[in-house]
Amino acid sequence: MDANQRTRANPFGMDADCRNCPALCETRQRVVHGYGDVGADFLFVGEAPTEGADQTGVPFTGDERGEQFQDVLGRLGLNESLPSDDRPELENAFVTYLARCRHPERSPTDGEVATCEPYLNAEIRMINPEILVPVGERALREIAAEYTTASAEEFEIDEVHATTIRGRGFELVPMADPETMSDERREAFLDHFLGLMDRDYRQTKGRRGR
Repeated sequence: MDANQRTRANPFGMDADCRNCPALCETRQRVVHGYGDVGADFLFVGEAPTEGADQTGVPFTGDERGEQFQDVLGRLGLNESLPSDDRPELENAFVTYLARCRHPERSPTDGEVATCEPYLNAEIRMINPEILVPVGERALREIAAEYTTASAEEFEIDEVHATTIRGRGFELVPMADPETMSDERREAFLDHFLGLMDRDYRQTKGRRGR
C-alpha cells in the first residue's frame, strides 16, 4: 500500500452522506465508496453494493458473493487477509462500484449510475490503474462504453470472461459474477490473470516502478 496512504476505506474522502439520489437515501444503510490501495495497478468495478457491502461499508464484503470475490483476490496475491474479513488487507488492488447505494428490491437505474459516475471517474483518474476489471454484465457494459472504442453491446460477460480487451488507456479483464462462477470459470480467470501479472503489463503506459 502507498506509504502516504492513511486508510483503505474511502481514501479520497468522498461524500459519505451523498443525497444525490433521493430514492436510495431511504433504502441504504450507508454510501459505499471505493476501498483499497490508491497505488494499485488493478481496479475492480462491480455494479452496486450488495446487502453485505451495505452493512460493512466495503465493496465486495459481508456476504457469500464478497467472500467468493475476496478468495479470488487472495489467490492472486492481492488480499493478505481471510476472504471473510470485512476490512481486507488489499495490496495493489482497489475495489469500487458503479453506483454507491443499495436498493433492496432492484438494480440501480441508468440515472443513478450516471449520477455516481463522477465518483468512479475520480477514483480511476487518481489511481490511474493499469488494468480495469469490470465484475459482472452491468459493469462490463458501462466500462466498455467509456473505455473502449467498440459498442458496449458487442461484449457479453459469458464470452469475454477471463480475456483481455484493449481499451483507451487501460486494458480490461472482465470477470463474471463471483457468486455464480463455476469452478472451471474461476480457474480460467485465475490462470488468465496470473499470466497477465507475470508479463510486463505496465509496458503500454510507462508507469512508475513499485
